Amino acid sequence: MPVTKTAKRALRSSKRKSLVNSAILQNLEIALRVARKQKGAAKILAAIKLTDRAAKKRVIHKNKAARIKSSLSKLFPKTKKK
Repeated sequence: MPVTKTAKRALRSSKRKSLVNSAILQNLEIALRVARKQKGAAKILAAIKLTDRAAKKRVIHKNKAARIKSSLSKLFPKTKKK
C-alpha cells in the first residue's frame, strides 16, 4: 500500500483510469465480435471508429489498431463492378 500522500493520490487516479480503460476495451471487444458475426457495413464502421478511439486514448497500441482495422476492412460486403 502507498505510504506518501502523492502515492495515495496516484493510486486513486490509477484506479479511475483503469476503470475507464477497461470499459473502452470491453466496448471495443463487443463491437468487434458483432462486426465479425454480422458483417454489415454499419457494424464494421462502428468497430473501426471504436478501434481508432481506443488507439487515440492509448488503450491499445496503434499498430494493433491498424491490424484490427485491416482485418475488418476485409469483411466489407463485396460490390460488383460494372
